[in-house]
Amino acid sequence: MVMAVSFERYGRLYYLDPGSHRPRVGDKVLVPTDDGPEVAECVWAPQFVTEEIGGLPLCEGIATATDLDRDEQNRQRRADARLIAKRLIREHGLPMKVVGIDFVDRRADVDQLVIVYFSAPHRVDFRELVRDLARGLRARIELRQVGARDEARLQGGIGPCGRDLCCATFLKDFEPVSVRMAKDQDLPLNPLKISGACGRLMCCLKYEHPLYQEFNAKAPATGTAVETPAGDGVVVGHNVPSDTVVVRLAASGRRCACSRADVCSPRQQYEASSTTTPDAPLPVELSQPPRQPQPAEQPQQAEQVDQPQEETDRRGRKPRRRRRLSHGSAEGHQESAGGGPDDTGDSSQ
Repeated sequence: MVMAVSFERYGRLYYLDPGSHRPRVGDKVLVPTDDGPEVAECVWAPQFVTEEIGGLPLCEGIATATDLDRDEQNRQRRADARLIAKRLIREHGLPMKVVGIDFVDRRADVDQLVIVYFSAPHRVDFRELVRDLARGLRARIELRQVGARDEARLQGGIGPCGRDLCCATFLKDFEPVSVRMAKDQDLPLNPLKISGACGRLMCCLKYEHPLYQEFNAKAPATGTAVETPAGDGVVVGHNVPSDTVVVRLAASGRRCACSRADVCSPRQQYEASSTTTPDAPLPVELSQPPRQPQPAEQPQQAEQVDQPQEETDRRGRKPRRRRRLSHGSAEGHQESAGGGPDDTGDSSQ
C-alpha cells in the first residue's frame, strides 16, 4: 500500500508506506526525516497499487497533541528567525536574500539548529553575520546558498500558465533545458516569454519536446506542396497538440487545418492502392469469373476430341505396348534367373 503526504498546503508530495496505520485524508501523521520525525498532512489515503513498490519510508503513526504543539511552535520560531535574519543582513549591508528557514530540534548531536537558506549573485563573506545570528536566536546557525531554481522551489509561486510551479509541487529533479527545445516548438525566443518565475528557461519545455520531435519527423515541412481532401495546397504551419497541419489552398487561397495523416504521402499511397479504393478497376485476375472445378475425366475427353486421329490411335496403343514391355521384362527376369542367352535380346526390344 502507498500513501502521500505534504508538509505544506499545495506543496510537494512525498510517498510513504503506511504499514499498519490507516490515516484518512487531512489527518496529521509523523514522517521520518534526516532530522527526526516531522508532522505532515495526509493528502492520499492508503490504497493498494497494481505494481509492487519498495524502498518507501515507513509512516511512524498518527501525530499526537504533543507533536502538533511542537510543530506549531517551530512554525512560530521559523517566522521569528526570518525577521531577525533579514534585519541583521540589512544592518551588515550584505547582498543576500533570505529564501527559507528550517528549525531542527530533534537531532541527537545538537539541541537546536537553525538553517538559513539564502540566494546571492556571488560568494558572500557572512562570518560576522553568523555570530550575530547565533547571539540573537540562541541556537546553532547554518547558512546555505541556493540557486535560482531552488529558490523558486522553496518559495513557491504561480507560473505563466496560472498554476502552481512544477518545481514546488511534483518536480523532483531539474533536467537541463536548452533554447533548441524552444525552437523546435516554434516558440518566440524572447526571454520574457520562455522564462519561468526563477528567471531560467521553463521546465515545461522539456515535457512536450519529444512529442514535437516525433511530429516534425513525420509531418511535411513548411512550404511543401501537399494534397488534401479540400484540394491541393502548401503547408504554412503546424499544430502539434491537435496533430494537424495548416494548409493554404491553391484554388481559393484560404487556410484549412488538415490531419497529419491526410497529407502524408504514405497514407495517400495506401488509400490510392487498388485494395483500399472502391472505385479503382480490379486486376485482370480478379475481373474474370472463377473457373468451376471439373472432374478429371472431362478435360481428357476434350483433349482427345481436339487432337488428330493418328495421335489418338497412338495414345490408345501405348497401354498395350507398356503391357507387352512389362511382360517381356518379366520373361527376361525369369530367363536371366535360368541363365538363358536370349536375355539381352528381349530386353533390347
